[in-house]
Amino acid sequence: MIMNTKGRIAGQGTLVLTSILCSMILFSACSKKQVEDKEETIRVTVEKVTTTSDFQQLPYVGVVEEESATSVSFTGMAMLKTLAVSEGQSVKKGQLLAVIDETQARNTLATTKAALDQALDAQARMKQLHDSQSLPDMKWVEVESKVAQAQAAYDMAKKNLDDCRIYAPVSGVVGTKIMGVGETVLPTEPVLTILSIDRVKVRVAIPEREISSITAGTSTTITIDALEGETFYGGRIEKGVSADPLTHTYDIRINVANPERKLLPGMVARVQMRGGDKEGENKGEVIAVPVKAVQQSTDKSLFVWTVRQGQAHRTPVTIGQTAGNRVAIESGLQVGNEVIIEGYQKLGEGTPVIF
Repeated sequence: MIMNTKGRIAGQGTLVLTSILCSMILFSACSKKQVEDKEETIRVTVEKVTTTSDFQQLPYVGVVEEESATSVSFTGMAMLKTLAVSEGQSVKKGQLLAVIDETQARNTLATTKAALDQALDAQARMKQLHDSQSLPDMKWVEVESKVAQAQAAYDMAKKNLDDCRIYAPVSGVVGTKIMGVGETVLPTEPVLTILSIDRVKVRVAIPEREISSITAGTSTTITIDALEGETFYGGRIEKGVSADPLTHTYDIRINVANPERKLLPGMVARVQMRGGDKEGENKGEVIAVPVKAVQQSTDKSLFVWTVRQGQAHRTPVTIGQTAGNRVAIESGLQVGNEVIIEGYQKLGEGTPVIF
């Protein structure tokens, strides 16, 4: 009896000990599971999706150029005697610009004038003989030929004298004075340039990956630091078709009205272009997110991480133009969505997140 009682007590003790051990193991497993669940919740930074109507590309750097440049030169060789204009001066078409020494031209004109007078006098004398049929026709033709030659030489000498003065062929602003008073001018060698700047062009180098997004009607804003940050709005854009072999950029030229002639050739310009502006297209609201928020799957598709009900979810997106560190989202997101912009490195579909 005593032994049986001890056996039952021992058995009950073993059962109680086993129960305690199981409870401890279960409690430990639950605690471990809770710790693991807590570790799986990842802290992230999110950005709520909004729209903007001022989504622009980073400023490009450009240079102001004249609409056209005309080189002015003499047709003869002589010493530059007078330069009637200075750099930056406005000139009108027909205005006197410069004069070269006229001495040789005047002497040549006087010589040819004397030869012409002699030929005309001989023609008058021979005409009487020719009219009375006392002069053969062959001789009369020779007389007329000498008159024509003398007249041509005189006209050429007169033109050379007139060409000792050059007048502005177009209206504009004097650009560069290439020759100075006292220097010897050679035929067709430029003396100065006249720039047309009532309209100017801003030349900008565009990377080849971005040139296709620019059209003739792309809206541009031009800021000139030399004019204390004054802003101008660009007009029609002319696109180059030949790339620079070293930089792989294409030159575009933006036409800008310049009625007050504030914009001068050589000024540095900061140019901003509105993304997505095409000819005849209205500007609208754009959704944009940081570039770093856009991820790429193994199948090359693009997505962002969004938060729904405290969990991270992949959201496929289609992107548009890039502006600085932000990219336009053409489809996949709606206003109010919460996009994860930091802390997405360890995320998986359905991962709990806090922010």
